[in-house]
Amino acid sequence: DVDREACLDRLREYLQDPDFRAIEGFPIGEDEDILALSDPPYYTACPNPFLPEIIERWQEQRAQLREELGLPDDSDDNGDGESVYHREPFAADVSEGKHSSIYRAHTYHTKVPHKAVMRYILHYTDPGDIVFDGFCGTGMTGAAAQLCGEQKAVQELGYRVHEDGEVRDSHTTISHLGVRKSILMDLSPAASLIACNYNLPADLRCFEQEAKRILREAQKDLGWMYETWHPTCDAPDRVKGFIRYTVWSEVYACPECAEEATFWDLAVDPETGYRKSRETPLKCACCGLETPLGKWERVWKTEHDPYLNAVRTTVKRVPILINYRVGEGRYEKPPDAEDLSLIQEVAQRRVPMWFPTNRMPIGDESRRNDDLGVTHVHHFYTNRNLWVWAYIAEKVRSAPEGLRCRLLFWMQAVALGQTLLNRHLAASYSQVNRYLKGTLYIAPFISEVGIKYALSGKIRATQRLNIGRRGDSIMFVGSATTVCAPDESVDYIFTDPPFGSNISYSDLNFIWESWLRVATNRCEEAIVSPAQGKGLVDYQDLMTRSFEECFRLLKPGRWMTIEFHNSSNSVWNSIQEAVMRVGFVVADVRILDKKQMTMQQMTSTGAVKKDLVISAYKPRSGFEQRFLERAGSADGAWDFVRQHLRQLPVAVRTDGRLETLSERQDYLLFDRMVAFHIQRGATVPLSAAEFYKGLRERFIERDGMFFLADQVPEYDRARLEDESVAQLSFFVDDEKSTIQWLRQQLDPHTGGHPQTYQDIQPRFLQQLHQARHEELPELSEVLEQNFLQDEKDRWYVPDPNKAGDLEKLRRKALLREFKEYVDGRGRLRKFRTEAVRAGFADAWQRSDYETIVRVAERLPEQVLQEDADLLMYYDNASLRAG
Repeated sequence: DVDREACLDRLREYLQDPDFRAIEGFPIGEDEDILALSDPPYYTACPNPFLPEIIERWQEQRAQLREELGLPDDSDDNGDGESVYHREPFAADVSEGKHSSIYRAHTYHTKVPHKAVMRYILHYTDPGDIVFDGFCGTGMTGAAAQLCGEQKAVQELGYRVHEDGEVRDSHTTISHLGVRKSILMDLSPAASLIACNYNLPADLRCFEQEAKRILREAQKDLGWMYETWHPTCDAPDRVKGFIRYTVWSEVYACPECAEEATFWDLAVDPETGYRKSRETPLKCACCGLETPLGKWERVWKTEHDPYLNAVRTTVKRVPILINYRVGEGRYEKPPDAEDLSLIQEVAQRRVPMWFPTNRMPIGDESRRNDDLGVTHVHHFYTNRNLWVWAYIAEKVRSAPEGLRCRLLFWMQAVALGQTLLNRHLAASYSQVNRYLKGTLYIAPFISEVGIKYALSGKIRATQRLNIGRRGDSIMFVGSATTVCAPDESVDYIFTDPPFGSNISYSDLNFIWESWLRVATNRCEEAIVSPAQGKGLVDYQDLMTRSFEECFRLLKPGRWMTIEFHNSSNSVWNSIQEAVMRVGFVVADVRILDKKQMTMQQMTSTGAVKKDLVISAYKPRSGFEQRFLERAGSADGAWDFVRQHLRQLPVAVRTDGRLETLSERQDYLLFDRMVAFHIQRGATVPLSAAEFYKGLRERFIERDGMFFLADQVPEYDRARLEDESVAQLSFFVDDEKSTIQWLRQQLDPHTGGHPQTYQDIQPRFLQQLHQARHEELPELSEVLEQNFLQDEKDRWYVPDPNKAGDLEKLRRKALLREFKEYVDGRGRLRKFRTEAVRAGFADAWQRSDYETIVRVAERLPEQVLQEDADLLMYYDNASLRAG
């Protein structure tokens, strides 16, 4: 019922208003490019001016729907400061995988499985409620909100749907079946485009016809670039095949005679297909020198860039393998003379269509390839793929308006897989989108994928994505610090914000957005980035401002769920501080396991495998009013404790045991009370001793936790049903308590067991309540200094009765001391010789000869000459380092 043309005209008028363009987070782009990317009123590639009127219509629909379902009025206060709306925090760890057609339709740097988000939305909301996500990424929150109205999708979560629409688990009613409305925004135009296609419907038949037409025309006009002769036929009967992908390899040179060889020939074991170690000795076919792979050097070439009219130096790459199709058969061959001639011909011709030639921006990730000569967007492409991609982009931009967003989504889904980022993985069945997520890393081997091979399969994947219903979601580009929506208009918030320096989204999205011609406004990007000049304080400020908007938008008494993925204590504390500073009260922290790991998580021993989920609520307006009247008094403090206990879960089972809830323990209740007063500028009326004494006088204690009187029967029933209560949590606030907690977790004598860092870290952050004055080392550092690892990278408590463990501990202590010698300057007048010996031995094992030489030259000459061990290391290291 919406006139798109009229909405486009209105949006065009807004774009000409300087005040509208001055909204924080406004993207970088021309008016016509923003309009071409938008599908108003439900999707705009800029702040959405239609948001207030859409929310007003949604609220009318919500009231009508609640009446039809027989749901009571859930406004904030019913005279006594209470409301019929009440939800405990979602107190269960969630595990959902990423293997679904919805999840895999389009790749992105991070993404929460929509099934995980559905569980939270079903718990906290009713049909017609409005859900907000200010860092929406690919829009999984919106997809989850809409799928809450699909019976099959809800049943796949293990819930039962009754005839009256009630959704239940094994114990109780969860919610009602029905669509929830969603407001989705992101700073990135590339991300918002993905969210738009996940949440708005499309004419799939017309999309298929248009996509296939574009591919047919590309094949007709440019298919000659991907033709190769099938070599198994006799010359007169030769037939041409169509290239699926071409493997390119960097070229390296012998350090002795400069003879060139492909990195593929040098580094890949022909029997296993795996990369050799950099220490593997290789024999030069020309001079016979045997030297480790790591000593061979890249070969460089200088060439003229006709698109920049400049000379550039870049890595030399050569094609080494062609995978192609003839009929239904697939074949491989090394490039022959005609293939090389064709590649050379295409490389020398100029691409006649528009394509982006933007300089990669200053960033922590975006300029990592400058040393390789890849400095501009078009440098990420071979000339052949650049030409075809520019051709496809031109066709998509001229497509019918109603299909353009879906076609851009289809194209963007494989865009990075068409670049030099696309690593060749010999063990993989498909070579499409084999780039290393979260980075702009260019590997020594790349697959130059043919356009038909990449895009034809994505037509089917895109067709399976049609879950949205027009009018149920609104998407737009902007900063979460400024949302043009009325106060208290949102029923629930689920968000997965950026965390510290984990991922530089604007860097990674720059290639995508250069093709879209609308780019991220990096000024408002919440990130810890030396390149952008943003530290932890800047990051916390942006997150605080974003949570202030969340607090303003959310109805009183409602919940916000924040997914957290970071291994840094400082960032974790910054997020919690920002959440509480704006007025939210944290009620629970849980684990979210997305099962399938990223490549970084699989290969890095320090990477976090599981996310944490913070549950926080906005206090009811009636309580806030009462608190203001009694702020700074003991009565006000106890009033806070009562309303906080009412918001906490009563009984939670984990692995068949009743869980001890840290939020109900005295120390954390005291912390929450103090924080609530401080963040509202009120005097804290009770000391810790007074609080603990009054807590026991006013509330009922069970298993070290405190309850309201009407909550005790529920807990007691649960306590009778379970054999035991899980171990009480440690109060982790400094290094000493951290070590005690770790010993409890790792020592079999206290019910623990050896665990990897990835297993320990999420639970550690759940228990961490760091004092403001405390400079706590990172968890990894505490583990390194106090515990040992076994052959499976599991940390364990050292056994003092085992000589081997004692020796490991002694060596670790010596190496810590040696590190001080490495970091220092000037002559060493006093030092521990055993530490120097241990350090030299360790550096030698790592081939770190320069460290041995540097420290040795700081030692007194007499000591060095008189100690045979030290002199041996020094002499041999000098030869190799020199």
